[in-house]
Amino acid sequence: MKVVRTEIEGLYIIEPRVFEDARGYFYESYSALKFNEQGIDTNFVQDNQSKSSYGVIRGLHYQLPPHAQVKLVRAVEGVIFDVAVDVREGSSTFGKWVGVELSAENKRQLYIPHGFAHGFSVLSETAVVQYKCDDYYAPETEGGIIYNDPKLGIDWKVPSEEANVSEKDLELPTIEEANFKGKFLTES
Repeated sequence: MKVVRTEIEGLYIIEPRVFEDARGYFYESYSALKFNEQGIDTNFVQDNQSKSSYGVIRGLHYQLPPHAQVKLVRAVEGVIFDVAVDVREGSSTFGKWVGVELSAENKRQLYIPHGFAHGFSVLSETAVVQYKCDDYYAPETEGGIIYNDPKLGIDWKVPSEEANVSEKDLELPTIEEANFKGKFLTES
């Protein structure tokens, strides 16, 4: 397993070691032991899966403490552009985002720590996304940021006229209006 550090502290791209032969392939998508060896100590408690069609944009979502979630995201079918936005107040990278293409082909994963809003767009005809979380879904603590916030300037890799966004996500506030103020603090 290779851990690629991004320009935002704590946010990692995980590249598993894949064993391929004429029969197909095998890889460990998660190993607590190997993550711990890399300094990533997370106790995942819930797995989620979604299927979406081309142009769907989901996000940007987060849960507030005490139910903030670390996520480990991967595409098991198709291709997505996965995005994490730093919402940790006091962070030198507050409001910055990292986007990475995750696909069934490249088998990459994105490790997203507490204090990040998360979303993805679907770049293939369909995509199946799986992600692990270190806390359970708690609707009373959910929040989000509108996907097209001009202050963030995220290029979702989908033409705006082809974007398919839920009504709920279209009503999310901007990063300046979001309800995480005073909740995700950091000294970085």
